Amino acid sequence: MAKAKVKKAFFCKNCGYESPKYMGKCPSCNQWNTFTEEVIHKDTSAAPDWGSKKANNKVGNKAKPIAEIEYEDRKRIITQDEELNRVLGGGIVHGSLVLIGGEPGVGKSTLMLQIALSLSKHKILYVSGEESESQIKMRADRIGFSSNQCFILSETSTTRIFTQIKETDPDVLIIDSIQTLQSSVVDAVAGSISQVRESTAELLKYAKESGTPVFLIGHITKDGNLAGPKVLEHMVDTVLQFEGDRNMSYRIIRTIKNRFGSTSELGIYEMLGAGLRQVSNPSEILISQKEDNLSGIAIGASVEGNRPLLIEIQALVSNSTYNNPQRSSTGFDVKRLNMLLAVLEKRGNYRLGTQDVFLNIAGGLKVSDPALDLAICASLISSFEELDVAHDYAFAGEVGLGGEVRAVNRIESRIAEAEKLGFKAIFISKYNKLNQEFVDKSSIKIGRIKKLDELFTYLFG
Repeated sequence: MAKAKVKKAFFCKNCGYESPKYMGKCPSCNQWNTFTEEVIHKDTSAAPDWGSKKANNKVGNKAKPIAEIEYEDRKRIITQDEELNRVLGGGIVHGSLVLIGGEPGVGKSTLMLQIALSLSKHKILYVSGEESESQIKMRADRIGFSSNQCFILSETSTTRIFTQIKETDPDVLIIDSIQTLQSSVVDAVAGSISQVRESTAELLKYAKESGTPVFLIGHITKDGNLAGPKVLEHMVDTVLQFEGDRNMSYRIIRTIKNRFGSTSELGIYEMLGAGLRQVSNPSEILISQKEDNLSGIAIGASVEGNRPLLIEIQALVSNSTYNNPQRSSTGFDVKRLNMLLAVLEKRGNYRLGTQDVFLNIAGGLKVSDPALDLAICASLISSFEELDVAHDYAFAGEVGLGGEVRAVNRIESRIAEAEKLGFKAIFISKYNKLNQEFVDKSSIKIGRIKKLDELFTYLFG
């Protein structure tokens, strides 16, 4: 019997584009030197069969008018983790495929193990290709959770994984991590582009046909992008990014893509020795507790998804000792910072062109809300003039190129959050429309300004 010819192809590591020959530049994503050679021989007879009782074994689908399509409105699985429920859009959707990415050691496995152990009313299958069963048990004991409904499997072969799925028939499946799985359909090493794509395709088919939600933990590259082909992010329903500095205790889970909810939500955790703790009121941890007023500090009212946040803005403006002044920003777009500096110099006559400027968003957050412009300008001038801003003042407004203060959305929720935390005044745009009944009930002073000059005159005289 003749031996089957080995089939090889070249794949782009950035986007997953397949080519029969090597190419210097990828025609799909226009990146250079990203092609790698892989064996892609497929044995379709080796495709796994999970045999789930919940599987819908249809021979084929027929096109139907949308008015005739019926579906079962199944309730989401609500976890005890309110932060995860929020970023998922209200809970775990049946039949969804969720990808969670993050740096090594940030706490992805700890988070998913906590979720698996807390869902005591559902049968969970936790599959790990990176750790042994005893290692996972040690982490579970450290976390302090216990459940008879959580099953642990240390395996990398998708064929054997689906055999265990057939036996346990879980309500939720967790894979840690997708880069460790190896499908028998593709003759390639684990972690390669073709293996990651094929393994994800098998799990996607299982999730959609059985209605079982599947969580995939994924690695990220040194550039901060999810490892594997870009098509992986298109295949899944939801992409969550788990962020945080390993030297700091706070972690942020952010929605990058979500077919079942908003992509603007975020959840905040604190990493403790006994696992991850939910932070229900992040505004309190994002504002420093200090007794004395300091120059260069202002509080901005931001909104992430449905959650209002009060964020501390820290600025330092000092004389430059070099020919080219430094512009450094942590947690905020440095290009927008340069724009605000240009506005302050042109419209406010503040000579900042020869100053080093450093900006920091406290708490390790990365924000892009334009409503923080007003707080950033206040902190910059506060540091430049060495005059402090009252610690019980908050700001919410977008700054235009003409020095005008523009209206921002959801202003009432921003004001209510500042009032709840004990702030005495909040400065907003004059063009923001407020409900008069809301204004009458508010105990916080609302300062309505039209231009930056009005704000600086009030704050600094």
